[in-house]
Amino acid sequence: MRQLGITQLRPGASGDPAAPNAANYDPGKANPYPVWPDLLTMADGRPVTTAAMWQQRRRPELIELFEREIYGRIPVNVPGVTWRIDTADREYSGGKPVLAQQLVGHVDNRAAPEIDVDIRATLVLPANAKSPVPLLMMFAPARYPSPSQPNAAEAARLDAALKATLVARDPALATILAAHPGFEFVKPGGFVAPPPDDERITKVIAAGWGVALLDTSTIQADNGAGLREGIIGLVNKGASRTPEQWGALRAWGWGASRLLDYLGTRSEVDVAHVGIEGVSRWGKAALVTAALDERFAMVLIGSSGEGGVKPHRRNFGEQVENLTGTSEYHWMAGNFLKYGTERGRLGRKTANDLPIESHELLALVAPRLAFVSYGVPEQGDANWLDQQGSYMATVAAGRAWTLLGRRDLGRGHDYRTALLPPQGTNLLNGELAWRQHEGGHTDAPNMTYFLDWADDMVGRVRQR
Repeated sequence: MRQLGITQLRPGASGDPAAPNAANYDPGKANPYPVWPDLLTMADGRPVTTAAMWQQRRRPELIELFEREIYGRIPVNVPGVTWRIDTADREYSGGKPVLAQQLVGHVDNRAAPEIDVDIRATLVLPANAKSPVPLLMMFAPARYPSPSQPNAAEAARLDAALKATLVARDPALATILAAHPGFEFVKPGGFVAPPPDDERITKVIAAGWGVALLDTSTIQADNGAGLREGIIGLVNKGASRTPEQWGALRAWGWGASRLLDYLGTRSEVDVAHVGIEGVSRWGKAALVTAALDERFAMVLIGSSGEGGVKPHRRNFGEQVENLTGTSEYHWMAGNFLKYGTERGRLGRKTANDLPIESHELLALVAPRLAFVSYGVPEQGDANWLDQQGSYMATVAAGRAWTLLGRRDLGRGHDYRTALLPPQGTNLLNGELAWRQHEGGHTDAPNMTYFLDWADDMVGRVRQR
């Protein structure tokens, strides 16, 4: 704030309906800034009329704005990452055999040895695939999805060793153990169920895909206090950011790109068909990642809300001022604080002062595959996320796909008249897709739809 000359920020909308600054959910007040930046008009006023003009001029122009004003630039001196397989486990996911590996990506920290960054990821690949498989990278805790369990003989040895260790420490325990000869600390795997699979992972494996679970907390902490640590802190050697530098969303995307580098070395992975997925704040990160790294062939954007697909200019649910507040500012570039400014050197600024809008971020994925997923408020995918506004932005973004000879939602491009279709409507006939599922704040109910859609779009015949 001092660097930007900001003396006062506006408070964000409150989720408490009784609060003086309660979030607006009245559709009649939702569009105070109805005119959005035009996707296919250059900054100098020239219309974008060809695919070449989009790729060579308009796309770089939009990227420059998003990097400078919203998500931040990746510094040029980011150190390299060296990947290794830490451990491996043969597991079953949904009854199918898989090889799961814990990966560690060590970031060269010689420039600041006091800051360690070791990226954690779990790679899960079908064990019986006959050819390289497509893969979905997911922002999620990097854990074994279905850890293998000891067989009866292994369990008996572990149990005996544990009992012997306890008796050696406290001989009186021998009497207790002798009184309960059937008691076991460690039981055979057949008698103890392993932790439940994430149903999304099970669905991905069932479709013959691989999965990579990328732990964002090992790249950059999800709080402002961590900005002097993690990859952002490492590059700055523990100093604070400058206003144009990256926030956590961009840092998580950088980590995803480095994992994609590694996947390119694995012969089991069809690196031309790797997608990126996330829900909520990870949905924002998945969109940012796919928009700015064209090597990702597809993206599943789950319930991303403000800072994701939701338009900044919509006054419905979460607002720009929430993103510039103390609990979320670290996701964004420092420059983004300007747009929540009430008083400061540059004067009062609002969302309408942003030179870009969310539909233009989504459009940067074109002509690749983009699936926008939301749930319903009644099940917990709150109105806070603005499903209607996100649908409007998806409609507006479609112009990029049609310009590039691909298919959009097939519902026109006028975001001002676009009405959210009924829940369960499948708008899955183009490279840009939309579906609002019946569940809450998750994309699990849409995972099967996404996988079927993605396979169909690339003409993939699943292995049996």
